[in-house]
Amino acid sequence: MIKAASEKQAVAKPKRFDSPQQEVYLNLWRTYDRLRAFEDELFARHGLTAQQYNALRLLRAAHPRPVPTLAVATKLISRAPDITRLLDRLHDRGLVARERPPENRRTVMVAITEAGLTLLHELAEEVRACHDQQLGHLSSGDMRTLVDLLRKARDPHEPDGSAWA
Repeated sequence: MIKAASEKQAVAKPKRFDSPQQEVYLNLWRTYDRLRAFEDELFARHGLTAQQYNALRLLRAAHPRPVPTLAVATKLISRAPDITRLLDRLHDRGLVARERPPENRRTVMVAITEAGLTLLHELAEEVRACHDQQLGHLSSGDMRTLVDLLRKARDPHEPDGSAWA
C-alpha cells in the first residue's frame, strides 16, 4: 500500500520541462543570469557594461591599429544591435577614439585610447577575481569539459569564420 501511494505521488508531480532540450536551454539561461550578476555589479562600479568592457578588450587586442566599427560588432561575445551607441558612450568618456578615413568616409575606424588601456589595466585584477568567484569552484577538467560541450552545442549556429567556432 505504501509503495502504491508513493508511485501515485511520483505520477502526480508536474513535469518541469517539455523536453531535455528545454531543460538544458533553461539551465544555460539560469546559469548565465546567475554568473552575469557578478559582472554587472563589477562593471557598474566603473560605469561600464559587460559589452563595453568586451569592446575595449577587442580594441586592446588590435592596439595600436584602429578597427572598423562593424568588425568590432562582429567580434563581440553577444550581439550589439546598436554598436554605434555603445562606442559613442566609450568615446564620450575618452576611452576610444574614432576617425573616418579620407579614402572611405562611410567607414568609421575606432581605436582604444591610453585612458581605455589604463582602465583595462585597473580592472584586470577585479575581473580575474570575479571569474574566480563565478567558476573557481570547478576543477580545470570540469571547465575543459564544459567549454567543449558549450562549443559543441553552439557550433552548428556559429557563422562561417567565427572566432568562436
